[in-house]
Amino acid sequence: MIRPCWQRVVLRLAVVGCTATGLARAAEPFEVAKTATGGAIVRLHGEPIAEYFVDRANKPFLWRIIGPTGKAMTRAFPMADEPGETTDHVHQRGLTFAHQGVAGFDTWVEAATIGYGEDAKKAEKMTTLGAIRHRGYRALAGGTTAVIHAHNDIVDAANRPLVAEERRMTFATADSARIIDVDIDLVAAHGPVQLADMKDAGVYIRVPDSMAVDRRAGGTIVNSAGDRDAEAWSKHAAWVDYHGPVEGEHLGIAILNHPSSFRHPTAWHVRTYGLFCANPFGMKQMNPEAESGAVALAAGDRISLRHRFIFHEGDEEQAGIGRAYEAYAATTPAPLAP
Repeated sequence: MIRPCWQRVVLRLAVVGCTATGLARAAEPFEVAKTATGGAIVRLHGEPIAEYFVDRANKPFLWRIIGPTGKAMTRAFPMADEPGETTDHVHQRGLTFAHQGVAGFDTWVEAATIGYGEDAKKAEKMTTLGAIRHRGYRALAGGTTAVIHAHNDIVDAANRPLVAEERRMTFATADSARIIDVDIDLVAAHGPVQLADMKDAGVYIRVPDSMAVDRRAGGTIVNSAGDRDAEAWSKHAAWVDYHGPVEGEHLGIAILNHPSSFRHPTAWHVRTYGLFCANPFGMKQMNPEAESGAVALAAGDRISLRHRFIFHEGDEEQAGIGRAYEAYAATTPAPLAP
């Protein structure tokens, strides 16, 4: 029996539980190489599909992520100028992690964001501007999958370390989809620390402008509970899919929240203008009736964030995202201890 394309994608995704890393072992030749600026570039069949930047802002990020049909699945701004593209939220770069309140310091915004205010306000905000500093790599590996495992430190305005961050990004393919597993551990390796209840926090991606719901061109947000568009904001869900038109095709990005992830099912800071963020920290800021999501980490404590990004064709039903989540949930992500 010949199955429809979306069913074949689901079937391939369903086998991920049979592998040690939770990813399909397709014979796809990945390469990973360091760049001249200390970042890393991932190639599939010799073509770049993502680059990890460590020198462009106050935090590392993946950018120019190329989807399964060869289209860019991240907004170009502010790394590049594209005619007609929005220029809001200069700090929302590609795919990354950030938090607005780590011991009182903000890694979500950056100096360019603060620069839009008055001088006195800028000077005050700069005193609480933190950063996520790249310290090195645990692993850079290609093959049937690709791995970038980086070691970072969240630091204060004086560059003093507050929290250690382990970030592993594993790239794979599954028929007509591309996958990035983003596994992050926040470790109180430098002493106790407080993570504040903030809506601007978590693992996020800025989707292509044309896909944004606010463009009114067919962009749609939908979560595992069936909430759509603006109704999906702040809701807790196992997964969310953001899909819409990209250069003449209907493409999508799904983020799946693994059951082992901190405060699963996470809340979602997903906006109709194009921000797509899984946020388990801003419980009260996103819902005034909820208890505070602030976290006090004792020295040595560790928080684990586990998410799978699926870059796919069609909408969430055509891509079989519900079934893909079931397959992902059945896996056991490898630990991140160095």
